Amino acid sequence: MPIVNRVADLHREIAEWRHDLHAHPELLYDVHRTAASVADKLKAFGCDEVVTGIGRTGVVGVIRGRTAAPGKVIGLRADMDALPIDEANDLPYKSTVAGKMHACGHDGHTAMLLGAARYLAETRNFAGTAVVIFQPAEEGGAGGKAMVEDGMMDRFGIKQVYGMHNYPGMPVGQFGIRPGPIMAATDLIEIEIEGRGGHAARPHLAIDAVLTGAQIINNLQTIVARNVDPLKSAVVSICVFRAGSADNVLPQTVTLRGTARSFDPEVRKLIEKRMHEVVEGTAMAQGAKAKLSFIRGYPVLVNHEGETDFAASVAREIAGTDRVDTDLPPMMGAEDFSYMLNARPGAFIFIGNGESAGLHHPAYNFNDDVIPYGTSYWVKLVETAQPA
Repeated sequence: MPIVNRVADLHREIAEWRHDLHAHPELLYDVHRTAASVADKLKAFGCDEVVTGIGRTGVVGVIRGRTAAPGKVIGLRADMDALPIDEANDLPYKSTVAGKMHACGHDGHTAMLLGAARYLAETRNFAGTAVVIFQPAEEGGAGGKAMVEDGMMDRFGIKQVYGMHNYPGMPVGQFGIRPGPIMAATDLIEIEIEGRGGHAARPHLAIDAVLTGAQIINNLQTIVARNVDPLKSAVVSICVFRAGSADNVLPQTVTLRGTARSFDPEVRKLIEKRMHEVVEGTAMAQGAKAKLSFIRGYPVLVNHEGETDFAASVAREIAGTDRVDTDLPPMMGAEDFSYMLNARPGAFIFIGNGESAGLHHPAYNFNDDVIPYGTSYWVKLVETAQPA
């Protein structure tokens, strides 16, 4: 089954919705304009219910099918928030807000799900209920968790839930998915080091917190290299080294920040345990003190096997058998759709964005050519899962 004809007809209008979202990016839970626009459109489409304020600023639309089917409720999720990045593109719809841009394609995700909601509300060619979920704060704010903890799954009776994300470098019209772990758990690392400040010309009278920090960074890399099973995956990256303000003063304190990524719960525990030991031991060897804060973030995103097979079969209907990769390699990026998959069975699929700049890059832009494929996928997912 190729792209849905009605979706193709809506392509230009859906793209215009995306361009409006792209020009007015909002961060984390502060997506009031975006959420209001989404809610207004869902009401105009004729959704049976439109509920705002789920998970603070999330929006949920309920569309009942042509025939009743108790217990048949499928959830479709898109994210709405942007990133704190200055846009480098020269577009007619370039971001109008300094320091904010849609650098991850959430404008496209939202627009495609809006297009599907319009089609489903018009046709209602399915049984049961479709619930369209528009989530805030995916970019580090755990908006998915907030919506789940707000009782969304039980309130709307959702039995299965599905998500989708664009994939730069994958050709437009292709999909990728895999069962099991597909995106990593992500944890925040914060390390505070205290030495003894002093004159740079008299280091023997000081305790060098900068040198201690450098050695901690080097030693942390031994955790993945020498403690984690080589057949399992993990990443430890220190991305912030904050120290000093003068070129002739050894600073008293140093702050390090970074991230740890893993797929296996036991590896995650091992990394946390060894980091405490390495940080404290390295500092002690230098006569300094160091405190590690290991802050648990998003859990591993795990696709459920049956729902993954189903999602792949729907994608094949849209794109063709040879354009759906069901063995997409796992990636160290993180996604808070993991909280929804921990609450209900479902699957997260990737859709090709073509040869665009990478996600979170100032020159990234969602490819409007993706819209008919993504919107058709959402439509056929509902109609195939819950035939009228």
